[in-house]
Amino acid sequence: MAIAAVGIAACDRQPAPREIDNALTAEEIAAGRLTPEVMWKMSRAGSSSLSPDGRTLVYQQTDYDMAENRGATTLWVQDLETKAARRLTDQTSNSSAPRWSADGASIWFLSNRSGSSQVWRMDADGANARQITGASDGEGTGEVEGFGVSPDGGRIWWVQKVHAADRRSRDVHPDLPKSKARIYDDLMARHWDYWDEGDYRHIFVAELGDGLVTGGTDILEGAPYDAPLAPYFDMAEIAWNHAGTMLAYTCKPLTGAAYAVSTDSDIFVYDVASGRTQNICKPLTGRQAQKGEAAVDLAEMVGYDKYPVWSPDDSHIAFLSQRRPGNEADKSRLFVYDCRTAEMRDLTEDFDYNAHNVVWEGNERLWFVAPIEATHQICRVALHDGEVEVVTEGDHDINAFTMAEGRIAAEVTRISMATEFFTVDPADGAMEQLSAINRRVYDAVGLGQVQKRWVTTTDGKQMLVWVILPPDFDPAKKYPTLLYCQGGPQSVVSQSWSYRWNFQLMAAQGYVVVAPNRRGLPSFGQEWLDQISGDYSGQNIRDYLSAIDDVAREPWVDRERMGCVGASYGGYSVYYLAGCHEKRFKAFIAHCGIFNFESMYGETEELFFVNNDYGGSYWDTKNAVAQRSYAHSPHKFVAKWDTPIMIITGEYDFRIPYTQSLQAFTAARLRGLPARLVEFENEAHQVFGPQNSLVWNREFFGWLDQYVKQGGNE
Repeated sequence: MAIAAVGIAACDRQPAPREIDNALTAEEIAAGRLTPEVMWKMSRAGSSSLSPDGRTLVYQQTDYDMAENRGATTLWVQDLETKAARRLTDQTSNSSAPRWSADGASIWFLSNRSGSSQVWRMDADGANARQITGASDGEGTGEVEGFGVSPDGGRIWWVQKVHAADRRSRDVHPDLPKSKARIYDDLMARHWDYWDEGDYRHIFVAELGDGLVTGGTDILEGAPYDAPLAPYFDMAEIAWNHAGTMLAYTCKPLTGAAYAVSTDSDIFVYDVASGRTQNICKPLTGRQAQKGEAAVDLAEMVGYDKYPVWSPDDSHIAFLSQRRPGNEADKSRLFVYDCRTAEMRDLTEDFDYNAHNVVWEGNERLWFVAPIEATHQICRVALHDGEVEVVTEGDHDINAFTMAEGRIAAEVTRISMATEFFTVDPADGAMEQLSAINRRVYDAVGLGQVQKRWVTTTDGKQMLVWVILPPDFDPAKKYPTLLYCQGGPQSVVSQSWSYRWNFQLMAAQGYVVVAPNRRGLPSFGQEWLDQISGDYSGQNIRDYLSAIDDVAREPWVDRERMGCVGASYGGYSVYYLAGCHEKRFKAFIAHCGIFNFESMYGETEELFFVNNDYGGSYWDTKNAVAQRSYAHSPHKFVAKWDTPIMIITGEYDFRIPYTQSLQAFTAARLRGLPARLVEFENEAHQVFGPQNSLVWNREFFGWLDQYVKQGGNE
C-alpha cells in the first residue's frame, strides 16, 4: 500500500497574481526553531535533468503562499562549475517537468500559462518560449499531464484524459441530464482518491512541426484502462526509443474484478509506422524467451513490469519487474529484454535489494538506485556479467539522478535536509553538494542530531533505528519521546525529508523521535521485507516495542511521557498498540489507519493488497493465514484501550476509507476515552493543502503537548 503522493491535488493551482515572498520573519529568525510555518516557507526542489553536455542542471522548484493557499512551480538552471543558479520562469503560472532537447539548445516543459496544462519549448536561457500543444479553432489537445519528445525532435507523446466508458447516469440515461448517479456492473468503482466515471489516461503520439500540435493518435483508443498506471500516473513508465520510431510503455490491460485483484502490468512497444503494439512480457506465454541459463519463463511475468528504458542503440529495453502476482512489495528486479532475440535477463538475481531509476551508460552498463540499510545508493551493473557494484555510500537518500558526458547529478535528501542537488563522481562515488536551495532556513533554525542505532529484536535479529534528538539536546535532561510507526507497510524509514511526517519538526518541538525499520521494510533483504505479509500483529509489532524499550533505557528519555504516532499501516499499528502497549504510552495519534479488517476488505479498492497482506478474504474460513489476520484486527481489542487518542482522516481517502477512522473514533468515545477526530473534506490519504497542513500540524502537536508533554493537563 504505497503511500507515496499522487500529486498536490488539494492545492489551488491557479496562476499567481504576484511573486511569493517566503522570507522568514524577524520573530522566526530570533526563535531559531523549525515550526510548521517555517517549513512551509521552504522551497521544494523537484524533477531535474542534466544537459547533454553535462554542464548545466535544469530543475523545478515549488514555493507556497500560505495566505492564498497555493503553490507556484518555476524552472531553474544551475551551472555545475560555478554553481550559479538562475530562474527561467516566473510565478504567474506553473512550469514543470523540464527536459533538454538532444542538442541542449532548448528546454521542453509543461506550463499552464495559456490557461490549461500544455507542452512548451524555450531556449536554454529561458528566452523565446512558445506553445507546442493546445487548441486551434476549438480543437486540439486537452489538459496535458505528461509528455516526451523523441531524441531526434521529430515526434512527441503526451498523456491526457479520454472518456472510454459510461459510468455517469447522464451518459446511460441521456434524457435525465441533471441526475447525479454513478452506475457500475463490476469493480473498481473508485481508486485512491477519485470515482471511476469512465475517464482514463491515454497516450497520444504526433509529429512535431513548426506549428501547434493540435491532434494526435490515441494509441489506446477506446480502451477502458490507463497508461501510465493509476493511481500515480508516473510518466517515467513511457519512453521513446532513440530513433524516435517506437514507444515503450507500461499498461495493465485488465478491467473489473480482474483489475482489482491483479498487479499484472506489462511492457508494450508501439511501432509508430505500422501502428502495431507488442507485449514484450508475454509474446510467447508459457514458453521460454530464449535458451540459456538466464532465460525467463514468460508465463511467470505476472506481477508489475514497469519503467522501460531503451539502450542507446535501441537493441535492448531495461525495465523493472516484480515476479510474484498480487504483491506490490515483491523485489523490484532489473530486467533487460533483447529486442532481437526476445531473451529476458534478470541482472539483479543475486542482489537482494530493489532497483529503480535505471540509466544506461553506453550499451553495456546500467546504473540504478537501490535502498540499502535505510539509505538509497547509486549502483551499477554490466549487461553481461550481472555483478552489481554499490558506487555511493553514506547516510543519505539518492532519490533520482541523471547522467551526461561522464557526469552525474543527483537529487539527495537526509533526515536533516530537504532535496538538494549533488554531483557524484562515477569513478568512486564521491559526492559534492551543488545547490543550497534552503540555506536561508537552515542558517536560521537549529536541527537535532540524528543517531543511527542497532537494536536487538525479540528473535535475535539486528534492527536499524533512527533516533532524532531535539536541537540543543542536553543529556542531563529528560525529554518526552515519540515512537513513529511507518506506513506502507513496506516503505523504508530512510534518510528522507517529509513535509508531512517530518522527524526534525517533531524534534524541534522538544521530542525525542524513535523511528524503527521494523520487519516488513525494504533495504534489509527480501526475507526481512516479506515477513510482515500475513503477520501484521506479530513480529513487527514486537519490533516496535523492542525499539522504544531500548531507547527508553537512556537516562534522557522520560518514560512517563511517551507517545505513539503513525499513518496508514502506521495508523493500524497505533490502533493495535493501543490494545497491548501495557501503559507505555500517554497518547496516540492515528492518521488514516486500518481499524476493522473485515470492513476494510469490503471498502478498499486494490484488493490484491489485502489479499496478499491479510492472506485472503474474511469469508475464506479454511484459510488459516487470513483467519489469523482477521482475528487480530484492532477493533477486536478496543476493550483494552485506555489511552487518549487523536484520529485524522481525509474524506477522499479510498485506499483506507475515512469510515475506518469514524469507527475508531466512535469506539474511543464510547469507551469514555479522551478522543479527537480531525477530518479533512478535501484531502485523501495524505494532506497536501498548505492551510490544511498547518491545521494538521497544530492539531497534531497540540494533542501531543497536552497529553504527552504536559501529561494530560490543560
